[in-house]
Amino acid sequence: MNITVIGAGAWGTSLAISLAQRHGTILWGRDAAQIAGMRATRCNQRYLPDVQLPENLLLSSDFEEAMAGAELLILAVPTAALRKMLQEIAVRFPLSDSLTHAGERTNEKGAVRLPDVIWLCKGLEMQTSLLPHQVAEEVLPAGFHRGVLSGPSFALEVAQGLPTALVLASKDEAFAQCAASVLHHSRLRIYASNDLVGVEIGGAVKNVMAIAAGISDGMSLGNNARAALITRGLAEIARLGIKLGGRPETLGGLSGAGDLILTCTGNLSRNRRVGLMLAEGRKLDEILDEIGHVAEGVYAVREVHGLAKRLGVDMPICEAVYRVLYEHVPAREMVDYLLNRTTSLEFSQ
Repeated sequence: MNITVIGAGAWGTSLAISLAQRHGTILWGRDAAQIAGMRATRCNQRYLPDVQLPENLLLSSDFEEAMAGAELLILAVPTAALRKMLQEIAVRFPLSDSLTHAGERTNEKGAVRLPDVIWLCKGLEMQTSLLPHQVAEEVLPAGFHRGVLSGPSFALEVAQGLPTALVLASKDEAFAQCAASVLHHSRLRIYASNDLVGVEIGGAVKNVMAIAAGISDGMSLGNNARAALITRGLAEIARLGIKLGGRPETLGGLSGAGDLILTCTGNLSRNRRVGLMLAEGRKLDEILDEIGHVAEGVYAVREVHGLAKRLGVDMPICEAVYRVLYEHVPAREMVDYLLNRTTSLEFSQ
């Protein structure tokens, strides 16, 4: 299959490296100077400096060149950039009003195969609080097969070829199964799902919980506290996910519990690093400048907090992270708040 990965950050680069083992793969980046440097050094010096790019992985900063002949587009862009990228794709492949015979799709130039579209981002769109698949529904015509690839995955480990298991979710279950089979290989195990809401809520809210876990670890509250936080964090994710129509088994699976555990415990987690530095009393702007990568939980928490309030879903850990980040309440004060909440039945609100 001809695959184009859009976005030459850490995750886009690592997935392109992995997929190039089996497929014709192009990695596209907007920054021409970055792409030129990657061609010269055969590595992504900014994001994955210690990983060599395979010789058969093509690199491009020319959008038209990268899109030409693509059968699958994988969007490795932040949630904030997803809508704009989907709009660019929709303009590049405009659909006509009619479809041709069964199984064939068409654009204004006649019968062609439109590329399938998969996104990797984990978050909610700022201001709208839409999940990525809802953004795609607003922007992409119905003729495009689309879905999300998510789960516990540090980019560096994927680039190094270490075993990873992910979930590919789409409302079109046949497409999810087909795409999962195409992308699957011995070091990248892909499961299929039709629960888009459950997969995307797990991916979005776990980043918020990772900030909380970083605060806990940064304050040396211990392994017991971290285990409690992860477990109660999963309860919050499940409450919101089920309220929005997600399934409990999805939220307890790879894209929910699995991603939550990894992000709350792994030293490669950007969101956990945010929490660690917040525990030191550092300012958010300074933290983000130092990290230099997108930490989706910083932005997702505003939307999760607002969504939980509107839906009447109790999410005290998310509220605490929101207040630390955006109301500038000291982290230690919010820890005390959480520890002194009125006790209740474990599986009640």
